[in-house]
Amino acid sequence: MPEQTELKRSLGLIDATSIVAGSMIGSGIFIVTAAMSRDIGSAGWMLVLWLITGLITVSAALSYGELAGMMPNAGGQYVYLQRAYGRMISFLYGWTVFTVIQTGVIAAVAVAFAKYSSVFFPELNNVLFAVNQSFQITYAQVCAMALIVLLSYINSRGVQSGKTIQLIFTSAKLFALAALIILGLAVGLKGDTIVQNFHDMWTASKTTVTNGAAIVVPLTGFALMGAMGATIINSLFSSDAWNNVTFIAGEIKDPKKNIPRSLFLGTFIVTIIYILANIAYLALLPMKGSPAATDVIGQGIMFPSNDRVGAAAASVIFGNPAVYLMAALIMISTFGCNNGIILAGGRLFYAMAKDGLFFKKAETLNKNQVPAKALWFQCIWACVLCLSGKYNDLLTYATFASLLFYILTIAGVFILRKREPDTERPYKAFGYPVIPALYILVTSAICIDLLIYDTKDTGMGLLIVLLGIPVYYITRKKEVL
Repeated sequence: MPEQTELKRSLGLIDATSIVAGSMIGSGIFIVTAAMSRDIGSAGWMLVLWLITGLITVSAALSYGELAGMMPNAGGQYVYLQRAYGRMISFLYGWTVFTVIQTGVIAAVAVAFAKYSSVFFPELNNVLFAVNQSFQITYAQVCAMALIVLLSYINSRGVQSGKTIQLIFTSAKLFALAALIILGLAVGLKGDTIVQNFHDMWTASKTTVTNGAAIVVPLTGFALMGAMGATIINSLFSSDAWNNVTFIAGEIKDPKKNIPRSLFLGTFIVTIIYILANIAYLALLPMKGSPAATDVIGQGIMFPSNDRVGAAAASVIFGNPAVYLMAALIMISTFGCNNGIILAGGRLFYAMAKDGLFFKKAETLNKNQVPAKALWFQCIWACVLCLSGKYNDLLTYATFASLLFYILTIAGVFILRKREPDTERPYKAFGYPVIPALYILVTSAICIDLLIYDTKDTGMGLLIVLLGIPVYYITRKKEVL
């Protein structure tokens, strides 16, 4: 029996929306607010950053809707970039997705799952194998790799398996987050913490710790703008991966309508949840705190243990059991998040393989009509990244690289409008040309700011993208990797 190369459309609007929302919500919302509060020191400006992040994400999703309606094919963003710019730019995107964006996030989310699993199973913190102090393999890393292998296997059994897991876990974490928000506001609004946090809400400052002491530097003018532009990468990372649904366009029913709708619904829902979650944090915990404090109120939002601001907030509501409740919630969240990312990523590499720009075997489907070999290639590299111990750096590289390709993709809307004015567009970019142009300007400003204020990490992200250029010309010679 010949191997199949065409995907089957079996996912509806609810499935697609759950992939958007489920891929976005991982561990970030429970952690990154702590770093943002240290960088900006202002309740008002912090909420503004989350609002800007939401507006950026939703506006990008609305612009992607036009491209998704025009090109409802497996590979999504990779296909859009190829049509607008040609094979090399689309390859650079696929290369970056494979090396850091998709696999790096899969590895980091899996390690986060293992890290919180260790709350219930402390043995995971033990070292399994060590060459020296700089290279050790822990049971937690093995657990992370096992999770990636398990989810890759489940998704190789058919899209229905991955869809079922996604619906269950996305629903569970949305319910749990809603409960945290409702209970947090109900408990927090009985006290005066939120009043204190908003009393001087626009006075910004950057807090750093030197020799155990907190050093506070006021922020105004350009220094404030620079700090906001640099720290917004935290909230942008928490809101990333929404575009994964475009990768599986070949398996979505009525994709010309359902992909644009799912992009808007998923990003809008998550944006509202994230803003409300941060308001709940501000209702429960003081914005400022001390790194030397031993209780969650004294530590505040700035200095919770291991930056676990979600766990600190939950402890105000539930007391000591909050440690286990939040660990369970983050395990559910990261499990569902990784399922969506793994499910979608294999489809992009499948599309690349069909163009002769990835391992040729990745273009075939198994008996379940799934690009299983593409899933396993993704699985292997993500597991390697779990062992590398560099996943936190990879997240910074990946988020910056993602922003670069988001800018290029939305600029592609303008290019294709001019080049192909008569092409059918079932859905047109919202607010064109103003909204897409504003997205490009704002996101470009953020990227420039990041290059100035975080040159090392963002420069590495740019370098990884550029390394794809020689690889592209090698693949052109050999036709396949």
